[in-house]
Amino acid sequence: MKQEYDFSTMKSRPNPYAAQLKAAEQPITIRLSAEVIEYFKKIGLENGMSYQSMIDLYLQDCVKQQRKLAWV
Repeated sequence: MKQEYDFSTMKSRPNPYAAQLKAAEQPITIRLSAEVIEYFKKIGLENGMSYQSMIDLYLQDCVKQQRKLAWV
């Protein structure tokens, strides 16, 4: 193995797998209360996942189960 590598002459190319990675996901901006974020961060840490992934999984489950909000 070399001590140093010269990457200055290397030609860049696009990642061939980029299109396959989460093509269905769309970045958005959403306002959530601190309480909600802390809740999902805690669950995420317990499961080794990011809180964004935990929120996405929960919302996907709501869609699959066709859950409706119970307005009080």
